Amino acid sequence: MPSFPLRRALPGSTQRSKSRNCYRYVLIVCAIVVVSIAGPSYFLTTKGDSNFAIWQTHSAYEASNAFLQEENVRRIALEQVGKLFPQEVRDLLNANYEQHGSLNLNVAGRNDLSSSWVRERALDMSRRNPEVRGVEDRKLEQASEINEGEEIGGRNVKSIIGSKGHHEEMEPAQRHQRKVGCETRNFKFSSLTGAESQLEESVSKDEAFSGFETGCSEEDFTTGGTIQQVTQIENDSTAKIARKERREQRFESRVIDLIQRDEEQSMRLEAEAIRRSKDGGITGLHSVWRPVEISANSDNTVRVMRDQLIMARAYANLASIYNNTRLAHELKARIKENVKLLEDVTMDSELPKGVEEKMKAMGQLLSRAKNIKTDDKALIKKLRAMLQTSEDQLSNFKKQSNFLSQLAAKTVPKGLHCLSMRLTVKYNDLSPDERQFPNVQNLEDNTLYHYALFSDNVLATAVVVNSTVTNAKEPEKHVIHVVTDTLNYGAMRMWFLGNPPGNATIEVQNVDDFKWLNSSYCPVLKQLEMDSMKAYFFKSGKERISANLKYRNPKYLSMLNHLRFYLPEVFPNLDKILFLDDDVVVKKDLTPLWSVSLEGKVNGAVETCGKSFHRFDKYLNFSNPHIARNFDPHACGWAYGMNIFDLKEWKKRHITAIYHKWQTLNANRTLWKLGTLPPGLATFYKLSHPLDKSWHVLGLGYNPNIDKSLIEGAAVVHYNGNMKPWLEIGISKFKRHWAQYVKYDHLWLQQCNINE
Repeated sequence: MPSFPLRRALPGSTQRSKSRNCYRYVLIVCAIVVVSIAGPSYFLTTKGDSNFAIWQTHSAYEASNAFLQEENVRRIALEQVGKLFPQEVRDLLNANYEQHGSLNLNVAGRNDLSSSWVRERALDMSRRNPEVRGVEDRKLEQASEINEGEEIGGRNVKSIIGSKGHHEEMEPAQRHQRKVGCETRNFKFSSLTGAESQLEESVSKDEAFSGFETGCSEEDFTTGGTIQQVTQIENDSTAKIARKERREQRFESRVIDLIQRDEEQSMRLEAEAIRRSKDGGITGLHSVWRPVEISANSDNTVRVMRDQLIMARAYANLASIYNNTRLAHELKARIKENVKLLEDVTMDSELPKGVEEKMKAMGQLLSRAKNIKTDDKALIKKLRAMLQTSEDQLSNFKKQSNFLSQLAAKTVPKGLHCLSMRLTVKYNDLSPDERQFPNVQNLEDNTLYHYALFSDNVLATAVVVNSTVTNAKEPEKHVIHVVTDTLNYGAMRMWFLGNPPGNATIEVQNVDDFKWLNSSYCPVLKQLEMDSMKAYFFKSGKERISANLKYRNPKYLSMLNHLRFYLPEVFPNLDKILFLDDDVVVKKDLTPLWSVSLEGKVNGAVETCGKSFHRFDKYLNFSNPHIARNFDPHACGWAYGMNIFDLKEWKKRHITAIYHKWQTLNANRTLWKLGTLPPGLATFYKLSHPLDKSWHVLGLGYNPNIDKSLIEGAAVVHYNGNMKPWLEIGISKFKRHWAQYVKYDHLWLQQCNINE
């Protein structure tokens, strides 16, 4: 028999078997769906707690007949659905319902939940029902309802009696509707525990039984608990509405009273301000509303008079514009008089007697000026013009003050100039043998402690040398090398010849005697010969009064300032040397500095950086690619003024050549502005060893707020800044540290009127 028909029959039989299996699967799925939907519905209908049905029936149409009919139809339908299940399934559901514990299937009707869950459920339902939400409000009203208790109690008794009669006359459907509502309230209040039960107990019995006005009898409450557990909400009765109205009336009267008091206070303040203005403005402090204790050095009156001058000038100009010549003349006369009174006056104690009368007269005149009808826009425009003029004047004064302060800081005082001239004359009178210093053999002895000091100030150098030797434990082991310029060379030598530093060794050299220091070797000298550099330093006129004035200091032209980068050339036979500025004072023995290990570095210095200041980006221009490639902008800066240098390591690392490289790149002043600290930071980058901060305390030349304990514990104090101690502008409280090493009784100082 051919196999072809057989092969065609096999697919057909397979297809029929697959269809039967598919139908079977569909029936199984449908049965599962019906069971999963109808089972819980049957369970919730027949065995669920009535609380679930009550929660479902809590809606706007709860009291309608349509709702009752719909509820009955739904119950009958769900009971019919329950008949679809076999008895075993229904027994299983009953057993699970009766089972206690966490596996109980009666989730909607369980009463063994935690108190927190019950509390949250009760509060949530209270939020949904505005009647329940009013329970807490009535507790706050309890105090106001005490006086009305008898009236409310009588009304409640009547309502109870009436409600019982009405209960008997109701139809069965209405009675069922009322019972459902009462069961709903019973569920709400029986669910409350803890704090809610305490709230119920605090509510009066009148309010507890006022719910019978709604038609709920005492019997309707017995299924959910005892009467003590129920707090029935009363409806908006006539008494409640009356209480609300009285509360609103009390609130409105209180608000009106507060508003009236505020208006009266404002009127009193305004009247007082007007009275004071007519009496001459503010007679005491700037704030008439805030009492402030008046100190002996108060300047309140001076400030008030200056404010009066500003207003008087404004009104004088306006009076001239409006052709009120009489008022303008009076204002100008008062302005002239008050300007004379306030000339060079800063405190109230400096004012002459009778100034209060003049201030009062000016205030009365200003009060008259205010009454003149003027254009407010014109007044505002005039005041703005005066403000702009004052700001321009202030800017010019600041520039002039900056220029004068720089001039005072860099100009040699008359006494110092006199001292230098007298000493130079005396030195020239000496014979060659009398001009020599003793102990010349110690100048190149590396077993001794050597200092380098470059200065053209004789008195400042004398203080540094005197303080160093005085505080040294072994002064005979200290050698001080002083380098100055030709102008002060004779005066410097004459001072130390006449005032030798005890057992210490002193040497004074002339920077112009260093033949190797020329423009072909030193980039700074070569740059000083450029026309642009000469124009920058020597141009005159108003252009010199600028923000960069401090960088045009003549000291930057002096090689004494740059000689610190040539220490191995100046002292070729020394291994280690301590560099000191001429504006420092030594307070302790500095010998331990020679024992500090620099760990292979060249420079030992005190770091000056804080969290965000005195770092490399403050001194160097990091917008320049040469600076940005080679340095860290957040690297910590250090201070010149007291530095210990290892000259052996200096020569090994070719420090002077590094300095020449950076100084040559800065010929047009694009890497940094003038000075010696920026090139020092670049030259000794990663070659500086930090010293303890107590070795060197800075800021005595510009910061009057330095901690006294820091100064007392410092080995060296530095008067860096413009307020040098030998100048009149110096900070007075810091001058004593410097003045104690000056011999003010010396004949040479007295001849030049250099006094303490």
